[in-house]
Amino acid sequence: MEKRKLSFLQIWNMSFGFLGIQMGFALQNANASRILQIFGADVHELSWFWIIAPLMGLIVQPIIGHYSDKTWGRFGRRKPYFLVGAILASIGLILMPQADLFIAFLPALWVGTGFLMIMDASFNIAMEPFRALVGDNLRTDQRTLGFSVQTALIGFGAVVGSWLPYALTNWFGVSNETSAGVVPANLIWSFIIGAAVLIISILVTVTTTKEYSPEEMASFDNETVEESEEENSSLLDIFDDFKKMPATMRQLSWVQFFSWFGLFGMWVFATPAIAQHIYGLPHTDSSSSVYQDAGDWVGILFGIYNLVSAFYAFALPYIAKKIGRKKTHSISLIIGGLGLLSIYIMPDKNWLIVSMIGVGIAWASILAMPYAILAGSISAKKMGVYMGIFNFFIVIPQIINALIGGPLVKYAYNNEAIFALLISGFSFLIAAALVYKVKDVDDVVQTN
Repeated sequence: MEKRKLSFLQIWNMSFGFLGIQMGFALQNANASRILQIFGADVHELSWFWIIAPLMGLIVQPIIGHYSDKTWGRFGRRKPYFLVGAILASIGLILMPQADLFIAFLPALWVGTGFLMIMDASFNIAMEPFRALVGDNLRTDQRTLGFSVQTALIGFGAVVGSWLPYALTNWFGVSNETSAGVVPANLIWSFIIGAAVLIISILVTVTTTKEYSPEEMASFDNETVEESEEENSSLLDIFDDFKKMPATMRQLSWVQFFSWFGLFGMWVFATPAIAQHIYGLPHTDSSSSVYQDAGDWVGILFGIYNLVSAFYAFALPYIAKKIGRKKTHSISLIIGGLGLLSIYIMPDKNWLIVSMIGVGIAWASILAMPYAILAGSISAKKMGVYMGIFNFFIVIPQIINALIGGPLVKYAYNNEAIFALLISGFSFLIAAALVYKVKDVDDVVQTN
């Protein structure tokens, strides 16, 4: 048997939940550092709080991948996981910026960090099965398109999430003023809206997408259902699967390491770096109106790179068909690395838009190309667990950056966070060079 060829609308609906997931993720990326600073965190401590995100991914995604491979019920294989993850993530989104409501029990910084942990764990519960769903439902010749559509929806969701605080203040008059220890109203309402969109978008995917039955999935690999179900398997098999990972996955691991090391540095330190380097604020300022303006502008910049990624994602399948997936990914990473490095020389905040265009091109490719390359090298019956294990190479570099990033900013960079962004740029360039060591087993390049 062969998998059905899906229409563009079917592929769009299948990934539509990523719009809400990434809207919530973008709100977190653009604003978590600012919220934690409002609750009392110092600049050099930010990466330590952010370590929660990759730790949750390291723990949650392989486990969810393993169990989603084994889940066959009336509600489907992957769908129950993104629905539960969306509900839990929405709770974290609503309560994180309102952590000061719980100061009678614990300091707001601790409570905010706790809800950040809930958000990250829940995003990971929802995110990994979405990656596996594309591998499950799409034929080889549609996978690049599938991951590119997913990337476009990620981009559109992130644009809305990143721009929402700025839009609420400048277009709808919601205050962005704050007092000591209190998150401004525009952030609180942005997170509430993000939670609502997350639930609605996940429901679109759940209600419109059909998953293959166990018998159908087994037939695609010419196996019996009993073989593909592996009744005696256990969670400990993840360690055996890790040892047996395909060569392509091992090669991609180094590309992922340097890509995500760079991304993490940008997400954590963009707000303090731009507040200091472009707005001229001291590293001790986290509550002035100018600092809030800088934070809102970082949201705009993050929205721009996500908007660029959304449109560039539609071009990726055509570029990859012409020059190959590896070359496409390498060139995109080079452009992104140069974009991050250019932040240092930009004369004012508006010129940073140019830098973010480069970052957006890299971001689109990071979200699509490695997964399109990986999916062709693994069996359908292991799609979920290997997508989860692949996440190791996303979260481990973030954990390393979280551990060393703060001390580097404080002691090596003299609290000048802009140098963390420069390291991120160089990290992208290293990743671009390592792409050429990857063997893409099912790439199709047009020769005419």
